[in-house]
Amino acid sequence: MLSWVVTFLIVALVAGILGFGGIAGASMEIAKIIFFVALVLFVISAVVGLARGRGNV
Repeated sequence: MLSWVVTFLIVALVAGILGFGGIAGASMEIAKIIFFVALVLFVISAVVGLARGRGNV
């Protein structure tokens, strides 16, 4: 999932450099949404892992 974030960030940077503001803005918004979805899924996974007792170090 984070590879998609990096891909959209690169597309946004290239589009911004070339002057395509609309495409750059859209790619940046998509990257932010995917990043926050990945972050939420990570937190949920960590909480569930700790609740099951598999997080003992």
